[in-house]
Amino acid sequence: MKRLIILTVAVAASLCVKAQPIDTLLYKESVSPIDFSVRVPDGNYRVTVTLGSKKRAAQTVVRAESRRHYTDVISTKKGKFQTISFVVNKHEPKIDDASSVKLKPRELTYKNWDDALNLQFCGPAPAVQRITITPDTTATTVFLCGNSTVVDQEQEPWASWGQMITRWFDDRVVIANYAESGLSATTFLAQLRLDKILTQLRKGDYVICEFGHNDEKEKKAGDGAWYSYSRNLKIFVDRVRAKGGNIIFVTPTARRFFEADQKTLRNTHGDYPEAMRTVARREIVPVIELNGMTTTLYETLGYKGSKKALVHYPANTFANQPEALADNTHFNPYGAWQVAKCIVMGLKQMHSPLVEYLRTDWQDYNPNQPDDPDAFVWYPSGNTNLTKPDGN
Repeated sequence: MKRLIILTVAVAASLCVKAQPIDTLLYKESVSPIDFSVRVPDGNYRVTVTLGSKKRAAQTVVRAESRRHYTDVISTKKGKFQTISFVVNKHEPKIDDASSVKLKPRELTYKNWDDALNLQFCGPAPAVQRITITPDTTATTVFLCGNSTVVDQEQEPWASWGQMITRWFDDRVVIANYAESGLSATTFLAQLRLDKILTQLRKGDYVICEFGHNDEKEKKAGDGAWYSYSRNLKIFVDRVRAKGGNIIFVTPTARRFFEADQKTLRNTHGDYPEAMRTVARREIVPVIELNGMTTTLYETLGYKGSKKALVHYPANTFANQPEALADNTHFNPYGAWQVAKCIVMGLKQMHSPLVEYLRTDWQDYNPNQPDDPDAFVWYPSGNTNLTKPDGN
């Protein structure tokens, strides 16, 4: 018998179930974000939602977990509905009875790491009628490893490419983001994040790694681009391939650091991009040249215009913000949107099988011709935190 749960009052719903089909009639419309959560075991889940309202026209954006972006605004007229389907990865820290991922204190409240699958419906006038959730064992999982440029940033105005790339894949691909701000390849491994990934990875899945920003700050004996960094990248290759997975490297995102001419971007990563390429050539690992693409992006936007891709906001843009925000590493939603498109283009350039699963509305992107930042529209998810993420 189909499990049917009807929730007509609460904006936030919390349920406890095993990995079985969930069918919830929500009948909810609002002018603020609508949150829904359901406790489920680790795994991938096919989510089917019916959007719209009998009472009014609706404009709804769908996100999951820590602001993973699945749809732009979906508009429905009064009494009209639209049903969409996508796949969400849910994971928590436990690896086995003896070990768990060593989360940072700030991660303890992340929706990405709790015991529930979390959905959010936001936008100008969100409305949702029905939510169906079923375990999925067919979608190809793409695991993301990296730092603050990759992580699903929990709160506005921060954003990263890992939480935007979900927008461009259909329901045959699911993104599982294990990145965290401030991590290097060394600390990612030490915190057992790769161990956790390997308990979930199935033959044919993908692991995408972007490291460099924080690795270059490590100064202990044996650290450096050509020793510890290169050795750690080799560890990722060997362990992922031993489980039957496919690995992809991503050279580190450029920082917005212009030379004195205010036209040319300085390479702040030293030998790290080349060290990654060297390991990739030796181990025959495909590489997305994100360092070069983001350099082009920032130079094209220009010295002033490139600030619109990062967390640069004048004082009092947000509540309780007496001072300006000026961050030259961490993206805002517009910047994360551009960089996610760079990642997709990198997959296309290497002829990755993943591009077969791009949504039909994907249009090829050129960082020499970025989207107009003044035309970009982002509907906040409701939570703001002005504390700069770890790493730089």
